[in-house]
Parts: sequence; C-alpha cells; structure tokens
Amino acid sequence: MFVGSGTHVYEVAEGWAKLPSYVVLGYTHGIVVDSQDNVFVFHTGKSSVIKFDKNGNYLSSWGEQFEEGAHGFYLHKEGGEEFLYVTDTKHGLMIKLTTDGRPVLTLGAPDLPGVYDADRKYIPTDVCVAPNGDIYVTDGYGQHWIHQYDDKGSYIRSWGGTGSEPGKMKCPHGISIDLRGSEPEVYVADRGNFRIQVFTLDGRHKRFIQNDMDMPCSFYFDGDELLFPDLHSRITIFDKNDRLITHLGEDQQAYKQQGWPNLPLDYFRPNKFSSPHGVCVDSQHNVYVAEWTQYGRITKLVRK
Repeated sequence: MFVGSGTHVYEVAEGWAKLPSYVVLGYTHGIVVDSQDNVFVFHTGKSSVIKFDKNGNYLSSWGEQFEEGAHGFYLHKEGGEEFLYVTDTKHGLMIKLTTDGRPVLTLGAPDLPGVYDADRKYIPTDVCVAPNGDIYVTDGYGQHWIHQYDDKGSYIRSWGGTGSEPGKMKCPHGISIDLRGSEPEVYVADRGNFRIQVFTLDGRHKRFIQNDMDMPCSFYFDGDELLFPDLHSRITIFDKNDRLITHLGEDQQAYKQQGWPNLPLDYFRPNKFSSPHGVCVDSQHNVYVAEWTQYGRITKLVRK
C-alpha cells in the first residue's frame, strides 16, 4: 500500500509500532528520531515517552509526569549529546531532558503581567532551538505569543498576540528554525490563520506562506525539504522554495466526520491520515507520523 506521487512515493509499513500490552496510547502528539534512527513518541497516556528502534520494536518508556499534558516534542543535538525538549500543556511548562528522561532545564510562564494573569493562561504547545542555543517557545493554546530565552533559560524577548496582521497569530501551534537559506529563520505554524509566518531570530516578521496548507501543526526539515502535518488530514511536503512537492495520505472527508478526531477505529485506513499532529524523518528519508486521536496512531512510511 503506497502514498505520495512523483519522486516522493512511500510504502506504508503496516503494524510497524510493536507495543507491549501494558502500554496504552493516549493522544499521540509528538514524534522525533535520534541519530541512531530510534523513534520517540510523545503521547498523553501513562509513561508519555515511548522509544522504539527503527524496526518498531519497543525499547523503553518513561515520563509519567506528562500524562494528559504531553504536546510539543523536539530533539536537538548539542555537541555529542542529544536532548529532548517538550511542552506540557497541563502544567504550563517547557522542559529540556536527556533522552532517558533526566530534567536539565524547566521554564514556566514568563513574567509578563500585561499578557498573563489569573484569567489569561499560558499554555505552551511547541519549542525549538536556534544555532546559538536560544530557545523559542510558542504559547499556542493560551495568549498566542512566542517567547525567546537563551540557552540557560534567561528571558530575552516576546512577540505576538492574537490577530491576523503580520506578527500576530491565532494558535501559533508549532515552531522550528529553518537553516536552508543564507541566514536562520523562525518558522511558526500559525494554525488558526491557516498559514505559516516566517520571522528573523529576533522576532521581526518577514513573510507569510499561505499556499497549499490546511491547518499546519509543526515542522520537520529534511535537507532542502520541509514536511508539516496539516491537521486537516494530510502530510504536506515543500521544496527549498516552500513550493508544494506532494501531499501524503490526504483524506478530505476525515476531518468533516462527526466526532473528529475521535473517530471509530474502523474508519482509519493505513494509507490515509485523519488528524496528523507530528512528523519526523529518519536517515533513510522514511517518514513517521503521530496523529491527534484518543486511541493514538503512529504510522511509518518507507521511502521508495
């Protein structure tokens, strides 16, 4: 069973994730791959971080503290070590961890009385790290701001707020650093506005990307290519100029179903997505997708 078109065709690896019976998935929000092609999944059930090898064999799980709050998930290489950066929507935290779960840095809501108070909550949805080590956190479910810190967690600046004009956002759900051009840029999945916003590293708006997207959630850069989950039932792949290459697994009927994203299990088909939320790519350009649905769903697509 295949998805994609042209130069980007993938075979669905049905039944790839081999979960033991005692591990029950919640909403599968995030997915990342390490330098050994091990795959980590971030979900809202107990032991919220699950580690698989490249063949889908279960290796370990941990992260009970993220139950119900597991959301943003980012792997970053720093020197010879890899770290996981996560956001917890239940507790309003961004946490940097070793890949076996030891906390290294924790950031809560920034001290911005004009933005946050008892009624205006901080609910972080994603995180990324710039080449200089600066950390960017999106408040996608709260007040729609982006907050920047240095590598030690010291506050630098914020920008955003609710709106549709340049620099304003409606659910800045995902964030990543684009290193493909002459200078790094900050890509923000402005999901509620059905677009991507591009900023300089210091938060100056540069441009919108609005073509060929339908509620972008997050990002993964694979060489010159950009992959992102469109929550409305597909994975989108752009070239280095942010032009469409193809959509994967598109199902324009899924998100229109009553009860979506919590559809009956018999609705799901191996080669169609319903509510993709996270995506990553391994060293062989195979694609992994995590979907926002109450039962959890993990898909591996093998590049042909």
